[in-house]
Amino acid sequence: MQETFLTIIEVLGTIAFAISGIRMAAAKQFDWFGSYVVGLVTAIGGGTLRDVLLDIPVFWMLSPMYLSVTGISLATVIIFQRLMVGGMRTLFIFDAIGLALFVVVGIEKTIVAGFPMWVACVMGIITGSFGGVIRDILLNEEPLFFRKDIYATACLAGGLAYWLLSMLPIAQWIPQLTCAVVVIGLRVCAVHFKWSLPILHVNTAPSEDKA
Repeated sequence: MQETFLTIIEVLGTIAFAISGIRMAAAKQFDWFGSYVVGLVTAIGGGTLRDVLLDIPVFWMLSPMYLSVTGISLATVIIFQRLMVGGMRTLFIFDAIGLALFVVVGIEKTIVAGFPMWVACVMGIITGSFGGVIRDILLNEEPLFFRKDIYATACLAGGLAYWLLSMLPIAQWIPQLTCAVVVIGLRVCAVHFKWSLPILHVNTAPSEDKA
């Protein structure tokens, strides 16, 4: 039952992240194949790194479903291109949903693999964020992960909420749902209220040459 639940979340997250990647590639005027590749690496990049670090079989190599789902996502963007490509709000919605779902998947898979909760929080961040880092690099954009935006921080907050609630004698779906809500809520609030982390300022003025 738990494995089926994780698969469903992973597929939904794959759809959301693939659409966000394909939508960004379309804005850069990539062709269909290029857009598919960007959507695919956005969807599977974080989970691939997670599974390699956990030394477990890489999830998308066990089933062609994820490649097919990305193809369906591409077809969806092509068919509904006016809705999908028009405006940043669509990109933000799919990116936030994919981020939240993949954080939950990353945490759950790490726990199932027998690692402690602090490792699960780190893997949740990697699962949710790393695909977007690869996407931005391929599109020659500054990765959102390294900007002052509340992005990886939202993943961390969601992981901590999961960790705290998992200590209580409650149903397993409550920490999972809370984690996703915290991630999406922080992303929405950060954009709406223009929240951001402080920028690290370093004095780069050259020192005077000594005589």
